Amino acid sequence: MKSDYEIAQEQHMLMITTVADDLGIDSNMVEPYGHYKAKINISEFDEKKIASSKLILVTAITPTKAGIGKTTTSVGLADGLRRLNQKVVLALREPSLGPCFGMKGGAAGGGYSQVVPMEEINLHFTGDFHAITAANNTLAALLDNYRFYNRGKPEGIKTVLLKRCLDVNDRVLRKIVTALDVPNNGIPSETGFVITPASELMAMLCLSEGINELRERIDEMLLGFTFAGEPFTTRDLGVTGAITALLKDAILPNLVQTLEGCPAIIHGGPFANIAHGCNSIMATKTAMQFGDYVVTEAGFASDLGAEKFFNIKCRKAGLQPAMSVLVATSQALKLSGGIAETKMMLPDIDALTGGLKNLEKHIAILKTFGQKVLVVLNRYHFDTESEIDFLRNWCGEKGASFAVNNGFAKGGEGAAEMASAVMEICKNPSPPLQFTYDLTDDLETKIRKIVTRIYGGKDVVFYKKAQEMLRKIKKLGLEHLPVCMAKTQYSFTDDPAVSGLDGDFKIDVDDLVISKGAGFIVAVCGEMMRMPGLPRVPQANYIDVVNGKIIGVS
Repeated sequence: MKSDYEIAQEQHMLMITTVADDLGIDSNMVEPYGHYKAKINISEFDEKKIASSKLILVTAITPTKAGIGKTTTSVGLADGLRRLNQKVVLALREPSLGPCFGMKGGAAGGGYSQVVPMEEINLHFTGDFHAITAANNTLAALLDNYRFYNRGKPEGIKTVLLKRCLDVNDRVLRKIVTALDVPNNGIPSETGFVITPASELMAMLCLSEGINELRERIDEMLLGFTFAGEPFTTRDLGVTGAITALLKDAILPNLVQTLEGCPAIIHGGPFANIAHGCNSIMATKTAMQFGDYVVTEAGFASDLGAEKFFNIKCRKAGLQPAMSVLVATSQALKLSGGIAETKMMLPDIDALTGGLKNLEKHIAILKTFGQKVLVVLNRYHFDTESEIDFLRNWCGEKGASFAVNNGFAKGGEGAAEMASAVMEICKNPSPPLQFTYDLTDDLETKIRKIVTRIYGGKDVVFYKKAQEMLRKIKKLGLEHLPVCMAKTQYSFTDDPAVSGLDGDFKIDVDDLVISKGAGFIVAVCGEMMRMPGLPRVPQANYIDVVNGKIIGVS
């Protein structure tokens, strides 16, 4: 089969103005970025139309090095629904340069289920990530400048919470010391960088419904504490307007298309292991305003991305998903069942059976939210009919709907079974969401409920730093905020080497990070790093420009 790049280059793209016009978006709202990308300048939402749209979440079982293909499935489902003459819009996150040049590669789907222009979406796109990086680091520079001129004063800054960010995987920046050498360089400090998807400004942009709310959130962003022990915000620094100005265009959703011309709104990109893992509310609501079906996804598996999608994003935005699609692959199930990576492509019903415990756990997680679930096997060329029949029968015995997605090889045509199953379930959509915790619960109770009800663990251990921050959170009156768990994606525990399926574990909370502007508290579990590192052989080794075309982004 041809490479993703070759497939993407061979397809004819519609002019983005045509895509917008077909969707019913007024031309005055469309701000083109070249021929095939545009910003949608939407200023208000039709909540009645949004409430009538069917929102479908695509999530997955626990990821492995083999990958799951969640984005490929999301794109395939959108194209499949479109082939069934449904007015559908795809709503995805923007890729980060860190994984694109690191281990994961691009995040625009694969095969014949891609969003295009693929290489532009994966790289600079419309500059949203750069705007967030610039805004974050400008704010950090302004804060350090304030510290420099107010050193030794009661209103000076004693404790800095804000870190700088870059959209790269760079482990050497996790812990650094700044302002060395001479006094005029500033106040020497131990600090560090996070990757741009982990920036609080990224979360604020994704959870705001317009520039005015974004400004309010920037105002509330907690930057540190003064020598007098008082909290210090962007409002106190007096630069909210400047930071808002840097994000004026970034708050607007981006419109592109799939290989089959289905509208795709791609906006925002927080990771689900270190942030809340969902695209922007602006993107999702825009998609729901113009589409009868909206296909969206949340990062990694149901214990991370889906949990935050429901408990944070849907709760904040008042969204009610019609159903959830749970993506699995035969090789991921086999790896979960204990087979060696070198044998995961070989037929093996026993190994497949061993991995069903993981699949069953994720079905159970989605049902705690009251979601109707469709299990989708993202098919690979080596999957056998006997294995597919085995999974179909198992799902039938468990009372779970099942479908095969062959969108990678056949595009929307290969997603027909999945699309039909989604439409059937959406005739009687899921009941109102049942959240994991109440906002009135104290912070410890919220985290404990996530650990016991979602991960299936026994309890939580709060380490010294987390306990200190917990006291500050209580003093500031922020316990009403929801929780964003920062935890490994490879396990239900905080240890990627242990599956946690036996439930015999506790979660270690090493730190609590106050994201007041974003409106949640981040619980950092185990040795979770908010600045990833590069693998031994990064994807960057394969990226190049040949005859004026970018290759190797996949």
